[in-house]
Amino acid sequence: MLDAVVVGAGPNGLTAAVELARRGFSVAVFEARDTVGGGARTEELTLPGFRHDPCAAAHPLGVNSPAFNAMPLERYGLEWLNAPLPMAHPFLDGTAAVLSRSVAETAASFGPRDAGAYRRLVAPFTPRWDALVRDFMALPLTALPRDPVTLARFGLAGLPPSTWLTRRFHDDRAKALFAGLVAHVIAPLGGIATGAVGLVFALAAHARGWPVARGGSQSVSDALTAYLQDLGGAVHTGFEVKRLDDLPPARAYVFDTSPHALARIAGLGRTYERYRYGASVFKVDYALDGPVPWTAEEARRAGTVQVAASSQEIGAALNAVSREGRAPDPPFLITVQPSVVDPSRAPEGKQVFWAYGHVPNGWDGDLTDAVERQLERFAPGFRDRVLARATAGPPQLAARNANYVGGDIACGAAAGLQLLLRPRLTLRPYRTPHPAVFLCSSATPPGPGVHGMSGHNAAKAVWRRLRATD
Repeated sequence: MLDAVVVGAGPNGLTAAVELARRGFSVAVFEARDTVGGGARTEELTLPGFRHDPCAAAHPLGVNSPAFNAMPLERYGLEWLNAPLPMAHPFLDGTAAVLSRSVAETAASFGPRDAGAYRRLVAPFTPRWDALVRDFMALPLTALPRDPVTLARFGLAGLPPSTWLTRRFHDDRAKALFAGLVAHVIAPLGGIATGAVGLVFALAAHARGWPVARGGSQSVSDALTAYLQDLGGAVHTGFEVKRLDDLPPARAYVFDTSPHALARIAGLGRTYERYRYGASVFKVDYALDGPVPWTAEEARRAGTVQVAASSQEIGAALNAVSREGRAPDPPFLITVQPSVVDPSRAPEGKQVFWAYGHVPNGWDGDLTDAVERQLERFAPGFRDRVLARATAGPPQLAARNANYVGGDIACGAAAGLQLLLRPRLTLRPYRTPHPAVFLCSSATPPGPGVHGMSGHNAAKAVWRRLRATD
């Protein structure tokens, strides 16, 4: 009998398996698709030689992950590559605000009236980032805080809505960049704890940047898999699990799935009936005949580029999706240009580029024209660079990854109390009513992103139970 079986070979499932195998437990992973990866994959979606990331591409949480940083993943081919600028937010006048590794450079891009306010905002946290990120991402109750004072101070700053936090800024340059950071979790700007979302992304950039993985996000998944196999773990692909009886006998079962899929497979009835799924995205992957012709010079040097004319435009786009149930026009775009730092992703002289805008859950329209009209505002001539494109709306995203219910790439709405209390109101979010069944997906704290910490935290709950029953 195995000690643990993990269902789903996304970053969280693989991390949970590694953590258990490192502690001497026998582990096997079962994945429905033919390859591992979940939200961290790389595929030729457009033309031969153009390697795209179907979902996550930039990894500010991955490079800062306490779980990943405790593993020798570099021995298995994972290499983080940082562009000269982690992120840029261009404006229609040809200038840009930036999120730089340097706090001073970031503050200076906001203008003299807001530079000091930004420095004061991040100053309490930047020197204590490593302890803070461990405390923040290990909650709730999986470990005692290493720096409870800084964590409490972070909570006071981050728990209110982001709109409260940005009142300290006078001009829209800082407000727009910060609003874009919050929008990465597709939450209205006025929601609880949205200030914390923006702060985490900003502090992560100052600490270690917003890198891409050399060769694509698949490198993250492949490194975890290779490490797991060296530890004696097994990985089985092309194995769809429909019920617990499909799996070999084990002392614990760990699911990197949506809560509803877990309930269906494990026979947990209505345990997660109140769990809500959020808005989706419409994503376009591009093969380009050269770099994006951004008007702002800073955007040409950035790995990630946020695209919107103002904080008001971002807020309107989020409200259209979350409150009005319609696709916004113009959409707020998050774009990643891996070729700025990783030429191996495309043939010589060419580039890969991805962009997505937010749309309602399950939306089946086509946002391509709206996406490209928005890009043309900040990068005139963009369409002339397009060699090929591959589009994916909510139906296609859900078909690629069963965890993306209705196309929700966060595996559950990251808004309201569900941003903090996932997947239900409990002090033990990784446990289920079945004593041998656990949940480790992005539906559990600390939530979405390629960081493996949900798997790390769940593994703690698993090995505590296994040792208690030895």
